[in-house]
Amino acid sequence: MDGARRVLVAADKFKGSLTAVEVAERVAAGLRRVVPDVDVEALPVADGGDGTVAAAVAAGFERREARVAGPLGDEVTAAFALRGDTAVVEMAEASGLQRLPAGVLAPLTASTYGSGELLRAALDAGARTIVFGVGGSATTDGGAGMLSALGARFLRAGGEPVAPGGGGLADVASADLSGLDPRLTDVELVLASDVDNPLTGPTGAPAVYGPQKGASPADVETLDAALAHFAKVLEGTVGARAAEYAASPGAGAAGGIGYGALLLGARFRAGIEVMLDVLGFAPALERAELVITGEGSLDEQTLHGKAPAGVAAAARAAGKEVVAVCGRLALPAEALGRAGIRRAYPLTDVEPDVAKCIADAGPILERVAERIARDFLA
Repeated sequence: MDGARRVLVAADKFKGSLTAVEVAERVAAGLRRVVPDVDVEALPVADGGDGTVAAAVAAGFERREARVAGPLGDEVTAAFALRGDTAVVEMAEASGLQRLPAGVLAPLTASTYGSGELLRAALDAGARTIVFGVGGSATTDGGAGMLSALGARFLRAGGEPVAPGGGGLADVASADLSGLDPRLTDVELVLASDVDNPLTGPTGAPAVYGPQKGASPADVETLDAALAHFAKVLEGTVGARAAEYAASPGAGAAGGIGYGALLLGARFRAGIEVMLDVLGFAPALERAELVITGEGSLDEQTLHGKAPAGVAAAARAAGKEVVAVCGRLALPAEALGRAGIRRAYPLTDVEPDVAKCIADAGPILERVAERIARDFLA
C-alpha cells in the first residue's frame, strides 16, 4: 500500500533471539530510519504459549508474581498479568520447559502443580475471567498436578497420593474433585491454545509432543496408557463427560493440561483469537494502513493457529494489507498469499548465515524493516 503512514506491528517473538516487544521496537526503528514521520503502533502478540504474559503486560496489563512449584517441585517465581478482573495466566511460567535445569528433561515425572498454584494466585487477585494460555510445557500429566493444587485428590489403592507426573497416573485408583476451589464455579476460564489434539491416541499429547519433552518410544506408550487410565478413573467420578473431554479438541494441549482445564469447565478457543481480543487488536487494526506481523520461523506450523496467521486473517477481513518478518521462511509465496500475507521478509535475505541471524537478530531485523519501508512506505 504505497503512501501508508500508519503502521501496526503485531508480531510474535523470534524464539531464542528476540521477545515480541523487541521485535516491535526493532521494526519501528528500521521503518523510521527510512520514513522518520511514520506513525508506528506496537502491539506484541502471542498465541497462548510462552510470551503470552509479556504480550499482555506490553498491552497495559499489570504484571503480578507468585512463588509456585516448578515442574520438578522446586519453587520458582512465576508471573501472570492482570487488568481489572481479567487475568492472563501462562502455564509455561510455572510448568514450562524453560523451568527445567539445563540439560534435564523429565517426561514421566514433571508436574503441572505450579500451574494450578498460578491459577489460584489469579483467583486471589480477584480475577473473574482467566485466559489460560497453554504451550511450551515440560509436562505430560493430563493436568493432574494443576487439579491437585486446586483441591482435587488422586489416590492410589492404599489411599496415598499418586506420584507427580504422567507416569504416576498409572497408579490412580480413585479421584475426588469435591475439594476443588469453589471460586472456580464463578470464573470464566478460557483455554487458549494453538493445538487441537485430543488427550490420547496417535494424535494425542504423548505421541505428538512427548518426544520433544524427552519421552522415549517406551515412555510415550507408558504415558498414553497412564492418561487413558486417568480419564477412565475420572469417568467413574464425573461421568461420561470425562471421556468426552478426553476426545475433545484441545484436551491434549500442553501435555494434557487442556484436559484438566476442560474438567474445570474451561471453554477452548484458538489462542491467537483469544489474545487478539484481550490485547485490543481490533481498534488498533482500525487505525492502521499497513500491518507487519511475524515470528521466528514462518513455516507450515504457522498456518495452523500461530500468531501471524491469526493476525493476517483478521487484517485481511478488515481489508488491510499485511507483510511479515521472520528469521526463516519456509513457505512459498502462494501459501503466504492464501494466509493473507502479501510478502514475507526473512532475516536470511539480509544475512545468509543463520548463526549470525540468531546472534544479531535485532540489528538485522532493523535492516529488514528498512526494506519494508522502502517497498511500502517511501
